[in-house]
Amino acid sequence: METVRSADGVPIRFYVDGKGEPTLILVHGWALDHRLWDGQVARLSARHRVVTLDLAGHGASGRQRARWTMAAFGDDVKAVVEAVGPKEVILIGHSMGGPVVLEAARRMRDRVKGLVLVDTLLDAEQHMPPEQVDAMVRQLEADYQPAVTRLSIEYLFAPSTPPAVRERVLGHATAMPPEISIALIRENAAYDPRPALREIEAPIRAVSADKFPTNLEANRRYMPGYEAAIVTGTGHYPMLEDPARFDAALDQALAQVLAARPRTT
Repeated sequence: METVRSADGVPIRFYVDGKGEPTLILVHGWALDHRLWDGQVARLSARHRVVTLDLAGHGASGRQRARWTMAAFGDDVKAVVEAVGPKEVILIGHSMGGPVVLEAARRMRDRVKGLVLVDTLLDAEQHMPPEQVDAMVRQLEADYQPAVTRLSIEYLFAPSTPPAVRERVLGHATAMPPEISIALIRENAAYDPRPALREIEAPIRAVSADKFPTNLEANRRYMPGYEAAIVTGTGHYPMLEDPARFDAALDQALAQVLAARPRTT
């Protein structure tokens, strides 16, 4: 367990396990922390150095930030990578961690061997309408805990999601400071991945659930060679809901990234 300061001075807690290159950087999403990846760290660290972290506002990292942008979170990841010092990394981001690893990749293009997006950026051209975001935020501001519980059930869980996973996610979401949680939801919803995708030359692959469809055609317009392994019958947390099938899909995505050539601009 180590700590480094991000570009704006916020302390970021991170954890390093295993040996072997390229180094894998696993980034959690909204409301969770590095422990999301515990099952994967134990397995992947047998052949890779594996780094997990708590993004600012999450886990043991600092909470004093002027604006909760995906760019600022990208700086969190960059600060951790620079502290660890690997020559090459593969960035793996779940949910909000998808935009985060895109922003991190923009900041350290020479180090990024590839990216794996986990149930995130399912359609690079699709964005939640501002009026829908505003309506969601009004619900959260009016009565945070019931609203965040209701919205999590609607958007994050499948009928098959195990009760323990539901309880874990809801426990984190309801305990999060509402002002940070709401700011994150706004920023994530407003994020447009296309400028970053136009800059990133490293190969990008994905592992997705099937609660919402993955638009292969749209994503290939911005991510040449994009493929998504689908973990069927799971909600937004396939690494917790069906670890064996998720691990197989992640291994497939990592192998594709390692075999692919960077695209040329």
